[in-house]
Amino acid sequence: MAEMFNSSSISHFLLLALADTRQLQLLHFCLFLSISLAALLGNGLIISTVACGHHLHTPMFFFLLNLALTDLGCICTTVPKAMHNSLWDTRNISYEGCAAQLFFFVFFLSAEYYFLTVMCYDRYVSICKPLHYGTLLGSRACAHMAAAAWASGFLYSLLHTANAFSFPLCHGNALGQFFCEIPHILKLSCAHSHFRELGLIVLSVCLVFGCFVFIVFSYVQIFRAVLRIPSEQGRHKAFSTCLPHLAVVSLFVSTAAFSYLKPPSISSPSLDLSLSFLYSVVPPALNPLIYSLRNQDIKDGLRKIIMNASQKK
Repeated sequence: MAEMFNSSSISHFLLLALADTRQLQLLHFCLFLSISLAALLGNGLIISTVACGHHLHTPMFFFLLNLALTDLGCICTTVPKAMHNSLWDTRNISYEGCAAQLFFFVFFLSAEYYFLTVMCYDRYVSICKPLHYGTLLGSRACAHMAAAAWASGFLYSLLHTANAFSFPLCHGNALGQFFCEIPHILKLSCAHSHFRELGLIVLSVCLVFGCFVFIVFSYVQIFRAVLRIPSEQGRHKAFSTCLPHLAVVSLFVSTAAFSYLKPPSISSPSLDLSLSFLYSVVPPALNPLIYSLRNQDIKDGLRKIIMNASQKK
């Protein structure tokens, strides 16, 4: 009967069961709950700190605020459903819910990658061309870059979502992942359009590789400029603003690239689950910690908010 499924008859999908016993299911629920609370708290603090701190209304923190919004979007798209399924011992997600989850996940994930690229450009201009910083990264230019990142993520996600759900499905409705992911949905389809898939793959590779090359080239120039700074204090300050961004980019790109580009021979449900967890759940929770611990301005702004809140009480 599983071979007779198609997209018109499927009303729901079955997500991957993370555990077989009730104790492990509750443990997974507590794990997802703690990670989501950490992500919500950390990114919420960054957003409120940047929004309320007038001295933080600079291009770097404007893009950091947008990055925090994408992190919140990523964590709120996948984790609540996984928590619900673990708590209530179910695997179901509706057809429409799966399509919406896939769209918003790809949207926020791609927008995050674009913002990481834009933030790299911000660091490059700040360190390599400081005299032109106000011209190249004025308020209008920052607004245009942010709008381009959100719009590009929307269009990119719309293309992939429409493509994934346009094929008839005849290989059942069980997804080997704890959320709706493109490769696992395509595995269920029985009519492949190789030309259309090839076009999307070429588009994705061009976008991802283009941004990656730009990031690598920018950091080569940044490190060359930093090493020419005569004072040790100046070099330390430059590295303190660049290393958190480089750490976030490395974690995000390495896990996502390996997840989608690994050969099928080494693919397994446990490996797929671990990799997807690393690039979809861990970065939104770690990004606020990485940026706040390495950035004195964020810590000072957060301290002012706490002091003002305590004084009002």
